[in-house]
Amino acid sequence: MQTNVTHLTNLPYASQRIDLAAAFRWTARLNMHEGVANHFSLAVNDDGTQFLMNPNQRHFSRIKASDMLLIDANDPDTLQGPNAPDPTAWGLHGGVHRACPHARCVMHVHSVHATVLACLADSRLLPVDQNTAMFFNRYVIDDGYSGLAFEDEGARCATLLTDPKQKVMIMGNHGVLVIGDTVAETFDRMYYFERAAETYIRSLQTGQPLRVLSDEIAEKTASELEGYPDMAEAHLSELKAILDEEQSDYAG
Repeated sequence: MQTNVTHLTNLPYASQRIDLAAAFRWTARLNMHEGVANHFSLAVNDDGTQFLMNPNQRHFSRIKASDMLLIDANDPDTLQGPNAPDPTAWGLHGGVHRACPHARCVMHVHSVHATVLACLADSRLLPVDQNTAMFFNRYVIDDGYSGLAFEDEGARCATLLTDPKQKVMIMGNHGVLVIGDTVAETFDRMYYFERAAETYIRSLQTGQPLRVLSDEIAEKTASELEGYPDMAEAHLSELKAILDEEQSDYAG
């Protein structure tokens, strides 16, 4: 869909910045943000150690493409500058980008239903519908929460993301972390994980027996969805088109 809105940013990695800004804006609309906390990041170099990330303590609904920080995960002086990122964002996202080059985009939120799932003693997401089946054998559960995600905690979390097939971390007692190759892919995965968690939590709340899919059908469904053409790209493209039609300043 074409619009008349001009994307103003002329900074390096302009298209990536615009995609991130759109993802922030829509995450706020979905009420998946939390105050001025939580962060998204996107690697821009080959080994993933340089990445774009939202600035410290900026509400998701106000973030623009030009606001993104360009961070070097190997720069020990990162927290000393005037535009230093949030220390926990540096710890978690820096740790993941430093250790997991396959994690090109990293999104971390405390969305309600994913966090409820993370608070259960059994944080498994059983395949009870198509959305929950999407994540069958494709997430890891972190049972080792040890406080705010400063550098040691970030490094510990990164060790759990070694299997490229597992692109969601259910962070016990904390929230959810999602990785992917692009902003579109990662946002789409985060969106559907929250939808899946909501369906599962609401199903548990009925107190009725669950209709759990077989492993065979759950895996088949997950594989089919992984191969579904261009869904994530179309999702983000439509969201940007809506923002453009509203004359949003997200791309500036």
